[in-house]
Amino acid sequence: MAEKIFRVIGLMSGTSLDGLDIAYCEFTPGKTWDYSIVKAETLSYPPGWKKQLMRAHELSGEELAALDTRYGAFLGEACKAFVKRHRLKPDFISSHGHTVFHQPGRGFTLQIGNGNAIHAASGLPVVSDFRTLDVARGGEGAPLVPIGDRLLFHDYDVCLNLGGIANISAEYRGLRRAFDVCCCNMAFNHLAAKTGKTMDKNGKLASRGQINHRMANQLKRFYASIERDRPSLGRELFEKRVKPILDNDAIPLADRMNTCVESAASEIVNAIRSISSGPRVLCTGGGTFNSFLLTRMLEYAGDDATLIVADDDVVAFKEALIFAFLGVLRLRGELNVLKSVTGASVDSCSGVLIGF
Repeated sequence: MAEKIFRVIGLMSGTSLDGLDIAYCEFTPGKTWDYSIVKAETLSYPPGWKKQLMRAHELSGEELAALDTRYGAFLGEACKAFVKRHRLKPDFISSHGHTVFHQPGRGFTLQIGNGNAIHAASGLPVVSDFRTLDVARGGEGAPLVPIGDRLLFHDYDVCLNLGGIANISAEYRGLRRAFDVCCCNMAFNHLAAKTGKTMDKNGKLASRGQINHRMANQLKRFYASIERDRPSLGRELFEKRVKPILDNDAIPLADRMNTCVESAASEIVNAIRSISSGPRVLCTGGGTFNSFLLTRMLEYAGDDATLIVADDDVVAFKEALIFAFLGVLRLRGELNVLKSVTGASVDSCSGVLIGF
């Protein structure tokens, strides 16, 4: 009997607010999982939406609840239009939501994009809210991607995501280990915004600058202070600890950007070395399009690691792909959150089912 093919739309909105990633994916179970990204695109946020999401953490409880519902409807309408435009027949939507608060040390995390609102607007079943169960069980609620790295990308020793925050995932002494390494596109885009641009394309501004050693040392001290057994970074830490370092106007902007890239490249390569010896490293996420960052990573890595840039669709949509996959695992009643990664008391089969 042929295995069922799961056809799922994965949704991902990252911390860098580059846009909403929508990926229609197919998964076939077997000895190993087969996957394909059939159709995917990034929907740029209209200025009004980007502003609302950027300031969501400043809202009152009542305003935030309203935004949660409106944003869910926005996601549902986006999916409905995507399905119609490409004549697709998905089984369901699997949505990460957009993180507003992530404070697992205080026992809570919040990703807005109400699943019921997505269901109502799209007419499709929805799996959402993947993080809160793990946090309730004493975990960080992050990272969640490593189960996908283990089951879909097992040919690589290390999976590196260069997103708003850079993170790595690898098998280590029989367990999957993963952690956030440093701020990446979140920091680069923050500095690029000072020039009126959304990003520093190919790292051109950074490449014109010089490293500022005092700033580099400040960033190094901050990252050294992060406990690796509490593996998740977030907007709160960025704004409290990193942003003040980046906003030192006494340092020329190009030098700040250069230093930020050098810092990220160094932190990432050191993290790879700490978890694997001579690895094949799969590089994904928007930061892989930053040629200056990749050049500096290659320089730091030397012969200690082989960096492999994934196909364009996987580079751009790996997180949306894996959140679609998390929804499949949830629907099958299989574990999709690993305690070895998050620090929770037990593994979880996480996600809220709506409309099935």
